[in-house]
Amino acid sequence: MEPWPIAAWVLMLTFIADWLQTVQSRDFTEKDIIFLYPSTTPYPGGFKCFTCEEAVDNYECNRWAPDVYCPRESRYCYTHHKLDWEGNTVSVTKRCVALEDCLSTGCTEMDYEGNKVCVACCEGNICNLRLPRNETEAIFATTSPLSGGQRTKLHPTMLLSFLISTLIFLSHA
Repeated sequence: MEPWPIAAWVLMLTFIADWLQTVQSRDFTEKDIIFLYPSTTPYPGGFKCFTCEEAVDNYECNRWAPDVYCPRESRYCYTHHKLDWEGNTVSVTKRCVALEDCLSTGCTEMDYEGNKVCVACCEGNICNLRLPRNETEAIFATTSPLSGGQRTKLHPTMLLSFLISTLIFLSHA
């Protein structure tokens, strides 16, 4: 057998292998996040959240999120995920929020357009990496108890809304 067909196969396989390495994943790893979001803070307890308004998907939101710290009055990262009836993403909104914006987490039923909205909140530096897609993921996750340290005065309707949400969640568990 002549050597040129073997050389051609080797060159073609090398080209394919190089091409496959250049294909970029649309998911972020923890290593990517640490690289993109260094840990120096402008004030004690400072943190960042992925931030976007009505992005087309989670990748676009996280990829183009501005690299800025949340305001001091914010304590949580918020995610608003709108899905169509097949479960595909319609839009993604993420931002820094105060406690009051996290009292209505969960998912809505399908609306007249066939869309469902899932809202989640979390506490911690860039903790809103993933999207909530169902009731199990659309939660308010904190690392510290809400009743400790810094107290926030809640309006009675907010407290009632929080209690009702908790009861609904517990009844579905």
